[in-house]
Amino acid sequence: MLDSFGQEVLNRAQSLELLGTAGLGRVVFTDRGMPAVQPVRFALDEHAVRFHVPSTSVLAAAARGNVLAFEADSLTPDLGEGWWVTVLGHANPHELTGGECVVRISLEVVAGRRLRVGQ
Repeated sequence: MLDSFGQEVLNRAQSLELLGTAGLGRVVFTDRGMPAVQPVRFALDEHAVRFHVPSTSVLAAAARGNVLAFEADSLTPDLGEGWWVTVLGHANPHELTGGECVVRISLEVVAGRRLRVGQ
């Protein structure tokens, strides 16, 4: 199925499969009432996107009990082909030793698109 922009709409399974191939994504959160974006290295499990941040960071504070957005993509340099996946979910930071925490964003809403030459 194509969306109104002519891009292929991916189902949840396709989106999660592609998301699992990426290692870098972007977390979207609120900082002092304004939208903020932070790139992170991440891992995906069957229930959440996980990444590590300093426990004193703005992102760790923003994750406490809030809904965050996450996005990862892979696009060719000419932007002729590629995909992107977004996730919305409740965040849950868990403190680790050494001043670090792992943040989990649950996979509540998963949406993906694929762009191919000719679309």
